[in-house]
Amino acid sequence: MPLEDLRFQAIRRDRDAHLAHMRTFSLELKFSAGIWYFSPPFSRFHEKYQPDLTIEQRLEIAAGLKASGLAGLEAHYPNEINEHNLELWRTFTQHTGIRLVTVIPLLFWDRQFEFGSLSSPLAGPRRAAIERTKAALALNRRLDTDFAVVWPGIDGYENPFGHDFAATRQRFIDGLAEAMDAEPGVRIAFEPKPYEPRGRILFGTTPEGLLLGHAVEAQLRDRENRRLLGEGHGLVCMNPEIGHVLMGYEDLAYAFSWPLSEGRLAHSHWNSQPLGNYDQDLNVGVVSPEQLEALLYTLKMHGYRGHFGIDINPERMPVDAAIRISMDALRAANDRVDAIDHEAVLYCHEHPDKTRGWLEAYLVRARAPRPDRLPPLDRPGR
Repeated sequence: MPLEDLRFQAIRRDRDAHLAHMRTFSLELKFSAGIWYFSPPFSRFHEKYQPDLTIEQRLEIAAGLKASGLAGLEAHYPNEINEHNLELWRTFTQHTGIRLVTVIPLLFWDRQFEFGSLSSPLAGPRRAAIERTKAALALNRRLDTDFAVVWPGIDGYENPFGHDFAATRQRFIDGLAEAMDAEPGVRIAFEPKPYEPRGRILFGTTPEGLLLGHAVEAQLRDRENRRLLGEGHGLVCMNPEIGHVLMGYEDLAYAFSWPLSEGRLAHSHWNSQPLGNYDQDLNVGVVSPEQLEALLYTLKMHGYRGHFGIDINPERMPVDAAIRISMDALRAANDRVDAIDHEAVLYCHEHPDKTRGWLEAYLVRARAPRPDRLPPLDRPGR
């Protein structure tokens, strides 16, 4: 597919245009899922509760989710998708209509990346990471995906004493830029995470992800990449994950508004997570559903049209059931968001001195199964 135009996300509207947009635009809930969690992952603390599944078995489960709304899959290179099983993936996408949305370079698992991948101070492992990233970007181009997610899970540190952070960050920036210039026109969707498995991970928060994007794009030299940048397209965009954002004590709606305001939200990963804590990857909507609604409202405000990637770890239930629950949670929350009195919400933010407490009271009623049992609420501005 040609590079998706995300520039519309950054459009600023006057009051009337904003209100018209909120009344007429509805998020299209296109769902994708990561093939990695269809088979149980390794755990430090307990045996696997389910048997390991081959890629073929996982794809069979995914095919059964097509009728429930699954539209795309995500896979890592080279462990889940590679040059040897391309025909399997091509046959699956042709027969099911479920697209392969992204091929992700696996930069955090191998023993050779013990001290980092693109940021490693060791020449051999860093070169291996760059070449793997190039190969993954080439496969994204070959398979006509939308972008390549990059997650620097093993690039970081534990002991900060004496660490040359600027040099570490620069090695990562240089390596990613080299890979992108080798496969021009392939967009990166960067996914920050503040910690785990490293004590601290490079570019671990949403604003740091934006800083990375600007730094890498400034170093791109390929003619096609420079042309796209000159037209205002983002090439290093973002794929924030709800769990990772909340691990960093960021507010979801505010955090996602940063890449949206720059036209850089290429993709989104959905689950639920308590503030801080380890990365739990709970089903969507299990924790803090009010944050889920606030985030959807912000996505609606910016006209987000990308996929909603379900990224969960369903240890104690079948993966297909967990994905259906998560898709249903998003559908239900989106219905609540669409039913909101957008003019009243806008009035509250324009006139906070005249509407003290009204929005909170309104949201209580909007979420209530029997709002008729609550005292009536006068509409603001009347």
